[in-house]
Formats: sequence, structure tokens, C-alpha cells
Amino acid sequence: MRYRLTFVAGLAVGYVFGTRAGRERYERLRQTAQRLAENPAVRNAAESAAQTGREAASKAAGVVTERVGHRLPESVNERVRALRDHRTPMDDDWGSGSK
Repeated sequence: MRYRLTFVAGLAVGYVFGTRAGRERYERLRQTAQRLAENPAVRNAAESAAQTGREAASKAAGVVTERVGHRLPESVNERVRALRDHRTPMDDDWGSGSK
């Protein structure tokens, strides 16, 4: 019984110290990630990648519509055309600091 009590006490102490150290490490990682996300160079790269992705998706939608558009239901064709013709930049608040 004495060994079991010692083991449980050691387990409890290890858990408390482990969670405290884990929480501190998590906080440091979170702060580092937040600073990285606020870095202007990183934000510009992310915005550039997002814009490139939007352009590629638009081109792909055009190609798909040209090649298989006649096989799709008319309602789908209308929706794709409407999305493709919309062409307004997407508004998002990524990296703006608002939650």
C-alpha cells in the first residue's frame, strides 16, 4: 500500500509540473505564431498566395465550363457563370487582429 500511495503522489506531482510546463510552452508557441502572423512580409506572402489561388480557381472553372458545361444542368451552368463574372476581391479579415 505504501508503494501505491508513493506512486500516486509522484503521478500527481508529475502531472501538475507537466501541465504547468506544457501550458508555458503553449503560451510561448502561441505568442510566436501571433508575431509571425502579424509580420508584414508573411501577411503579404499569404495574400499573394490567396490571390494566386483565386486566379487559378477562376481559370479552372472556365476550363471545366468550356469542356463539360454542355453536360451540366443549366442551373449549375448559371451559377458557375455568375461566380466567374462576379470577379470582386474577396473581403476577409485574416491577420487584422479582430476575432
